[in-house]
Amino acid sequence: MVTTGIQRTDQRQPALIAGISLIIMTLASFFSYGYVHASLVVQGDASATFHNLMSSSTLFKAEIFGWVIILMSDIVVTWAFYMFLKPMNNSLSLLGAWFRLTYTAILGIAILNLLFVRLLANSADPLAISDSLQAQVMLYLNAFESMWSIGLIVFGGHLLIVGGVAVKSNGIPKIISILLVIAGAGYILIHLCNAFLPQFDGVITVLKFIFTVPMIVGELGFGLWLLFKGGKVSITA
Repeated sequence: MVTTGIQRTDQRQPALIAGISLIIMTLASFFSYGYVHASLVVQGDASATFHNLMSSSTLFKAEIFGWVIILMSDIVVTWAFYMFLKPMNNSLSLLGAWFRLTYTAILGIAILNLLFVRLLANSADPLAISDSLQAQVMLYLNAFESMWSIGLIVFGGHLLIVGGVAVKSNGIPKIISILLVIAGAGYILIHLCNAFLPQFDGVITVLKFIFTVPMIVGELGFGLWLLFKGGKVSITA
């Protein structure tokens, strides 16, 4: 039964937790990947990247800490999304939760590569840095990005499911629901190309141009809606 008016429901608590966690995750992502990782890692230049890591070890540790925050937030969001969406469609909500947990597991494995990079950089003798050591560090960094990219294919599937459930609900704004579906499709297409068709960089660039806004606004917009509006009235399919 759908209720009217502003009132507390059982969905309010998970909505609030999901909204706060998504905002924390977004800020941590902008810092760890958008700022630190982009500043320290020079694609195709192992020597410059290794020098950056050696001269900015504290900043790199902060990046890893940020990824741990993202990982923990993802687990919390998985639970909160499921609890919020299950009155609308329990089976699809559970499937979406498993997709996100699978993505989180892949992300956790990917983060291990950053820990290996830190150990290698810390153990290196500044007076005896070899090309092979720099190449090994770059290999681990590339492994991190490749594993994360594969994980984001699964994450795209999660957003497609969440968006599909949201579209059929009677209370979640349709624009947000549609953006979630578009964002899910964007993650899948872009990262399938990254993983299996990296030679078509022009196509990947076009896909990023098309889907970047929905990918950012979709989940973040849903998070803000959950934070301020979600669960204040009962929502069913």
